[in-house]
Amino acid sequence: MPLIAPDVLRTPDERFTALPDYPFAPNYVDVADAQLGPLRMHYLDEGAADAPIVLMVHGNPTWSFLYRHMIATVVAADYRVIVPDMIGFGRSDKPAERSAYSMAKFVGWMRAFVEALNLHDITLVCQDWGGPIGLRVLAEVPDRFAAVLASNTLLQTIDPPPLGVPEFPGEAILAWIESCRVNDDLPVDELIARACVQRPKQAVLDAYAAPFPDARYKAGMLEITCCIPVREGQPGLDENRAAWRFLGTWNKPFATAFSDQDPATIAWEEVFQRRIPGARGARHGRIVGAGHFVQEEQGAALADYLVTFLQSIR
Repeated sequence: MPLIAPDVLRTPDERFTALPDYPFAPNYVDVADAQLGPLRMHYLDEGAADAPIVLMVHGNPTWSFLYRHMIATVVAADYRVIVPDMIGFGRSDKPAERSAYSMAKFVGWMRAFVEALNLHDITLVCQDWGGPIGLRVLAEVPDRFAAVLASNTLLQTIDPPPLGVPEFPGEAILAWIESCRVNDDLPVDELIARACVQRPKQAVLDAYAAPFPDARYKAGMLEITCCIPVREGQPGLDENRAAWRFLGTWNKPFATAFSDQDPATIAWEEVFQRRIPGARGARHGRIVGAGHFVQEEQGAALADYLVTFLQSIR
């Protein structure tokens, strides 16, 4: 259990050898944390350095491995693809205490990453927690972003329709939050498998679990779920609402490509399409044959849709 700084873990490199369909070289950049000091953040960086940037942001409990079937297609279309691992995930540093994580921290770390690499003209591709985190960053530094493709994601508030979705958070969300709150360990491979239409091969499931040698590395994975705002006054709720107010003025291209078998997020598809000016009149997609982790089950189809979207706005 290597300690890089007090209360910070770093997954050993040997955990990431010979992963299926993941031949990419690692890259690292430090992001600041006021309590813990610099944290090392891992990312993939593929394609020409001067090409338009596609920033692919993962969610929970995944990491950059999730996007492996999409990268080559987008690079071949003459884009630079950058795929970070959020702090607490993948090859990035992992604060060991759950108290080190909050919605504001996740957003701040991702914004620091974007600013450290000085990224501009970004097309954001976001799924799961990549949506609330990535869209919050976009709302804070909008001049750095050019377009958005959202898939199987949301930006949580407890507002009823037309601002939000019916019955959110709902019993299933509350049960998931409680499970993460009371448990010190959950099986990453099974969490992935349960959200897929077809169970992935065990080697793939093992790759998703690779960043977490044991329960000590899972503080961020567990605590991020507890960041879902489910009541008034909860941290992150006002900031999410502020992000929605900004998105209500966003006229740049915004497309959705949700999958056909993800009941957890599908209600948010219509909210994005209706509330964001840049989404009105866009050619939105529907990816067939995938559950929540659409990139895992239908990454090629999502990549093809993304390239079509990018070429339509170029």
